[in-house]
Amino acid sequence: MSHPTPAAPAAVAASDPLALLAAGTVIPAHPLALDAERRLDERRQRALTRYYLASGAGGIAVGVHTTQFAIRDAGVDLLRPVLALAAETADKEAGRPVVKVAGACGYTAQAVAEATLAAELGYDAVLLSPAVPGADEAGLLERARAVGEVLPVIGFYLQDAVGGRYLSPAFWRAFAELPSVVAIKTAPFDRYRTAEVIAAVGASDRADEVALYTGNDDAILNDLLTPYRTPGGALKWFAGGLLGQWAVWTRGAVALLAEVRAARAGDHALMTDLLRRAPQLSQANAAVFDVRNAFRGCIPGVHEVLRRQGLLEGTWCLDPNERLSPRQAEEIASVAAAYPWLTDDAFVAEHRDDWLR
Repeated sequence: MSHPTPAAPAAVAASDPLALLAAGTVIPAHPLALDAERRLDERRQRALTRYYLASGAGGIAVGVHTTQFAIRDAGVDLLRPVLALAAETADKEAGRPVVKVAGACGYTAQAVAEATLAAELGYDAVLLSPAVPGADEAGLLERARAVGEVLPVIGFYLQDAVGGRYLSPAFWRAFAELPSVVAIKTAPFDRYRTAEVIAAVGASDRADEVALYTGNDDAILNDLLTPYRTPGGALKWFAGGLLGQWAVWTRGAVALLAEVRAARAGDHALMTDLLRRAPQLSQANAAVFDVRNAFRGCIPGVHEVLRRQGLLEGTWCLDPNERLSPRQAEEIASVAAAYPWLTDDAFVAEHRDDWLR
């Protein structure tokens, strides 16, 4: 299926990246391009950023789980180079506002240092990982407050299967009330917890200032098509998505968000059709993210789609033990063939050589 040339990445013309973030857009979680020796492949790393920009994505998230947390490890030391490559490419080639989001990890000192690096490189916001062993909710709030003194903060509700934990509605309400918080990525892969976050944000004094982004790769369309009634009576929608799933077939993701907006504006037939396609997208994500094997092949699964398109040379990860699960590649090929509306292979084939220049 061919996708029309996307319009501006948001429903409104945003004059700056944070306005674009508030309006809602597609933000792929940027993968890491490695060669067969597991060294950074700068040419393909830039090509991925060019692909996301050409697809019409409104932002990129770099240094996050899909980029591999091990880029921070001593002896690997790829955090600065990878952040810099993406920022330089976006700044020089986008020709429009792009939300540059940097992932930040660890205890307060590390998270602040990573936010400071991101600010130095021109990033607009920090996606703050909640995986902080031993920290209680009060400690996580203080950490977010400290990071927010450096850059605007995007909160992150991470699923338990990949290092997340339960965080109470009281935490999310207090988090939303931090002046530096501009958005929350809701990714617990749990409908109950997702609803709790939305209600907590809606009950906060900053309900209109904090954008909701879906990170529930298993329920992307369900999140985007559902209006939530806040305790104050207003409607709250997910503005967009910051997703590992949108690191692949990104041109289709941009077209999909445009369709979501049209459906939410009153196109009932399109709303029905999107709900019909919702389980197809979830099935595709199950293959890419290797749900059957507890997400062990999640990052290699993203790489496999990009490898099939010729954007990556292989599926290598920094950890040699992180690889595709048995039959995962076949499952990815199967869903791509079954649901061609999801894919953007023809678009990539047309432009790949230019992106790889």
